[in-house]
Parts: sequence; structure tokens; C-alpha cells
Amino acid sequence: MSPRRPGPVVPPADDVDHIVDAWRRERPDLDVAPLQVFSRVSRLARRLDLDRAQAFALHQLEGWEFDVLSALRRAGDPYELSPGQLIRQTLVTSGTMTNRVDRLERRGLVGRSPDPTDRRGVIVRLTPAGQQAVDAAMADLLDRERTLLAELSPKDHEELAAMLRRLLSPFEV
Repeated sequence: MSPRRPGPVVPPADDVDHIVDAWRRERPDLDVAPLQVFSRVSRLARRLDLDRAQAFALHQLEGWEFDVLSALRRAGDPYELSPGQLIRQTLVTSGTMTNRVDRLERRGLVGRSPDPTDRRGVIVRLTPAGQQAVDAAMADLLDRERTLLAELSPKDHEELAAMLRRLLSPFEV
């Protein structure tokens, strides 16, 4: 007789289970199964928002500042983009981006220079101080995100990422 393999560990009931059970009791005519997923996704999103805000605050950054600086950092050396490219990557309006670049420039985290290919345009470049801030904030953020995922195996991470990608794909541009 071979030894019995343990099945997956099922965590105890959580608040979402109690909410779903209550809705099933009160509205047995409704299929409340989506709550099992989306209520948990919503709670995780709130937790992630809090962790992100804390990680960024440790480096004196707001979330929007991190978004702009990280877009520049991901661009690779020399860490520069046009305002139009920044707008596309951060999904904000032109006026909002101008204001954000102005504020980041005053803090010494980005600089502006004339666009050599368009005399009317400018290029926004990450400064060494901006690179240091975004790199440190990113490292802290990833530590916090690893903690949030600690209950899952690497295989579970891959499967969850694939399922979320599939769920989001109809909404992606």
C-alpha cells in the first residue's frame, strides 16, 4: 500500500466566504459565484495599494511619481522618453503629464532637453537622483509583493498570472 499523498491545503473560511454564504442564503435565486473571485481580487488590490503607497513613501515618492520615473527607467539607457511616450505609458492627459514633469524636474528627479529630432519637442530624462529613487522604491515594492505571494508556490504564481492575463486580455488595448 503506497503512502497517501496530502491534497492541497485548503485555508479556513475567510470574510468573503461568509459574505457569499449570506448572499446565497438571502438570494438563492442568484449565482453569486463571481463574488468568490472578485471580492478577493478587490481585497488584494486594496492590500497592494497600501503596500505600494508605503514602499513609495519610504523613498519620498507618490504613486504617480513612481509611474513616470519607472517608465523612464524601463526605457533603458539613456533613460529618456518624449512626453508623448510618457503619456502613452502612464495613461494620463498631456496637461497632466506637463504638470507631473514640472514637479519632478523641480525635485531634481528628471530633466528636460530639446528633442534633437524635433525642434518643437523636448525629451524627458531620468536624473541620477531619479534613478536612485525609482530603483530603491522598486526593490522595496518587490519585497512587499513577494510577501503577498508567499502562500503560493512558483507553479501557482505562473498559473495565477496566466489566468489573470486571460481574464484581462479582452480589456487590454
